[in-house]
This record gives sequence, structure tokens and C-alpha cells, in this order.
Amino acid sequence: MSLARDSSPTDATPAAALRGTPEWSTSLAGERVQLQADRALYWPAGETLFVADVHLGKAAAFRAGGIALPRGGTQADLARLAALIARTRARRLVVLGDFLHAAAGRVAALDAAFLAWRANHASVALTLVRGNHDDRAGDPPAAWGVDVVAAPHALAPFLACHEPVTPPTGYALCGHVHPGVSLQGRALGDHARLPCFVLGRRRAILPAFGGFTGLALVAPARGERIVAIAGMQLFALPET
Repeated sequence: MSLARDSSPTDATPAAALRGTPEWSTSLAGERVQLQADRALYWPAGETLFVADVHLGKAAAFRAGGIALPRGGTQADLARLAALIARTRARRLVVLGDFLHAAAGRVAALDAAFLAWRANHASVALTLVRGNHDDRAGDPPAAWGVDVVAAPHALAPFLACHEPVTPPTGYALCGHVHPGVSLQGRALGDHARLPCFVLGRRRAILPAFGGFTGLALVAPARGERIVAIAGMQLFALPET
């Protein structure tokens, strides 16, 4: 995989030629997994939900820096997590790095919101694979009930990571990149930049879960599969 400009090879794929689904099942490392249109990956055999790059407190950090942004993003992201856990019945949530955005975003409102969320999901084990933003923001408070680990964190056959790696053994689930693709429709000016999953032979890169995150356009390497997200629909692009 490499970063790309708007001229990535996926531009040639007409969006209208694809069929969407809210959930897409595939096999990674011999295990069945479900890609969720709400930017998550569920592993049924492990009863584990994976998300990457939540960036809680990002808007608050911007407001602390004098940039006026609307409130409510944290509550929206936590509600999405709650809905995913309810739908999949996951018993474990693994965050592949960048759970918190910055120290400046660790405000009282965020603490209260997450504590309320955690009380409603006390039976769900929560693991954070520390990412680069977590290094700067600091680990979550002990009261949040988060087990913080370093990458790579083994959940055989998977390796939970933050930055993309290609391991010699096992299969890496990664974040960090905030991958996206650019699609061109048949109509003039019909163009969209969409978040996506990048599925390779030895690793997968998940889209950023947080609602207030950007995209880095990616061009798939040979053997990688792109699954784009449009709203609450998944679109598997042709393999390269």
C-alpha cells in the first residue's frame, strides 16, 4: 500500500457499478471476520470488536486552541460504539491506537461521558494498543477500565498494532493511516472520497473510527483489496 493523490487507480472504478452491503464477511488468517460499515471489524470466534483511531477529545483539543467547533462528537462516537457492541454482542473491544487525541482534549465533559458509557458496558473487556497520539495524550484514567498494551499485541492468529506492519508470522490488524479512496461516477463531477478498509495477505488496515478525522488516499499494492464505505454501505472494489 502507498499513499496516493486523487489520481489513484481506484478513480477508474465507477461507483454506480458497485453493490453495497452494511456488513461484509471475509477470511483473514483462516478466521472469519465481519467488516462493519460503521468502521469496525468484528471477529466472531474471538467475540472481539476492533476499531482504530477513535481520537476522543479531538474537538475539545481544537477548542482549547481557540478554534470554535461544535460539541457532541464524543457522544456520537460513543453511541456508535455502543450500537456496534449491541449488534455484534462483542465481549471484548480492542482499540488499535489513538484512543485519545491530545492532553488538551482530556476535559471533564469527556471524562463524564466515557464513565457513563463504561458503566453501561462494564462486562466488555477494553484493550488499547497504544498509538502515537496516546503517547502524547497519556493513558486513560484507571477509572475508565482500559487495559493499555504496547504493539504488537498478540490475539492469535492476529497481531493488534497501531502503525501498519507486515509481520513475519501472524496477521496484523492496524490503524494509523486513516485510509481512504477516491471514486469517480459516470456523471460529470460525480466524485467522492470515502474511508476504506485495506485488506492484504499479511495485514489489514482499518479506517479511522472517529467522526472528526481526515482521510489519506491510498493506492493498493498487488494482492490488496479495498473495501470502501459510503454512508452505512460497504463496497468491495475489484482486486488489483
